[in-house]
Amino acid sequence: MKKIFVAILFITLAATSTAQQKISWNFFAKKLAGNSYEMHMTATPPLGWHIYSQTTPDGGPIPTEFKFTTNALVTVPVTKPKESGKLVTYFDKNFKVDVKYFEGKVDFVKTITVKGKIKTNISGTVESMICNDRTCMPPTTEKFNIALN
Repeated sequence: MKKIFVAILFITLAATSTAQQKISWNFFAKKLAGNSYEMHMTATPPLGWHIYSQTTPDGGPIPTEFKFTTNALVTVPVTKPKESGKLVTYFDKNFKVDVKYFEGKVDFVKTITVKGKIKTNISGTVESMICNDRTCMPPTTEKFNIALN
C-alpha cells in the first residue's frame, strides 16, 4: 500500500511540475522618430524549454503567431514581427519538416505608426508552444496591451 501511495505521489508531482511550465512574456513599446513605435514582445521560456519561430513550416509544431486588434488610430503592417534570438533549425524525423525554435529568450519586434500625436494602445494575442527534449506543452494564448505614449 505504501509503495502505491509513493508511486501516485511521484506521478502527481511530476505531472504538476510539468504542467506549470510556461513562457514569461514582457510587452513594451519604444518611441522612434515621428509617430513610429517599435513594439517588443519578449518571450522567456523556462530553462531547458524552447519556443518555436513564426516561420516553422506547416506539419511541424505550432509556430508562434501574433494577432493584433484593429485600432483605427494605429497602422500595423501585415508583415510578421522580426525575431531576435538564438535560432536553431533541425530536421525533425517525427514531423518530417525543418523545425525552427529559439534557445532561451527571443524578442519579437514590430514597427507600427500612430496616426497623429495621440496616446493610444495596441492590443492583441500571441499563440505559442514550448517543448523540451522530452515533451511539449499544449499551445497557449496570451493577451497583451501595449501603451503608445
